Amino acid sequence: MNPPLPRRDFLRASALLGGAAALGVPLGAAAAGTGGAASTLPHAGARVGSPARRSLRILILGGTGFTGPHQVRYAVERGHRVTVFNRGRRQAELPAGVEELVGDRNSGELDALRGRTWDAVIDNPTTLPFWVRDAGEVLRDATGQYVFISTLSAYDVRGAAAVDESTALLGYADGDPLDVTPEVYQERGGALYGPMKAASEREAARWFGDRTTVIRPGLIVGPGDQTDRFTYWPVRIARGGEVLAPGTGADRVQVIDARDLAEWTVRVVEEGATGDFNAVGPRAPLSMAEQLHGIRGALPGDLEVGFTWVPAEFLQAEGVRPWSEMTTWFGPDAVLSRASNARAVAAGLSFRPLATTTVETLEWFRSLPAERQNAMQAGLDAEKERAVLAAWRERG
Repeated sequence: MNPPLPRRDFLRASALLGGAAALGVPLGAAAAGTGGAASTLPHAGARVGSPARRSLRILILGGTGFTGPHQVRYAVERGHRVTVFNRGRRQAELPAGVEELVGDRNSGELDALRGRTWDAVIDNPTTLPFWVRDAGEVLRDATGQYVFISTLSAYDVRGAAAVDESTALLGYADGDPLDVTPEVYQERGGALYGPMKAASEREAARWFGDRTTVIRPGLIVGPGDQTDRFTYWPVRIARGGEVLAPGTGADRVQVIDARDLAEWTVRVVEEGATGDFNAVGPRAPLSMAEQLHGIRGALPGDLEVGFTWVPAEFLQAEGVRPWSEMTTWFGPDAVLSRASNARAVAAGLSFRPLATTTVETLEWFRSLPAERQNAMQAGLDAEKERAVLAAWRERG
């Protein structure tokens, strides 16, 4: 049921845990109910608490979603003057002194941004190209740098063996992408996500030229992630027992803690770094086995857990979906799990240990209301998991 972890994977998982121990993270504290490490723990390269070389005026479009509040807090800690612009509908605990401007990019209400200047703009929530166009019309001469948060899904990976920043982007063949409205996007669902992000990147380059920075994260995880696409694994493993695990364990996975992404984005602004960057982690390749054993190792030692690795073909036959049910896993040989982060690492991207993200994500999830905990947004239903495991045992 639980094959031994290969020596290479065991050493890697141990290193992931050791990094957290070196920082003083109380491993298993969240699961044991004894509190946990603060989310502001320092980590390699983050320089938390040290001021930036100079104070910048930073405009953050969004700022109240998943990564935005982390950007805001870190930027303020570094001594920057921060303005956020959004619709004012989502509340976030922002530090004192942060300026809040209200508008609506859906309807082109950007008047609050006119007549102002900033050293840099960070555009977090944009998916539709006309949002970039409208922002460009107002901000082209009002900022020195424009940072667009895109996605690995913008790449056209057909025929590609791996992904780096030179990989071609998706196109859009159904007309002018600037004509795609929120209503059309909602009707088409996820099919337009990658093409619209790619078109938004091109629109950013049209307005801001070589002052543009494009950051393409993969799966963003950590405390506050409402998608549960990583959270499922700490929650499931903490429940103990036989855990259905996908594939052979050798398949690659890539995740990045939202705090690592947010803090590095601020440092990119400080350095004025432009160009394209894949913001994925960890630093070295991570297998599914290393991820799951690393999560297990962050939890209490007396927890009884066994991983049963079930081949992708059998999971497909049983209707178990990668990504949405077997979260963080795209399947065997998935190109988007092999994106190079070399350029971002060279530009200072650093990573919390997997154990830190595990403990603090589980701690956050257990602080949520019971009805939310009972309605996970991703992951395999417990009854379905038992049925698939029984079918796998029956097959022998």
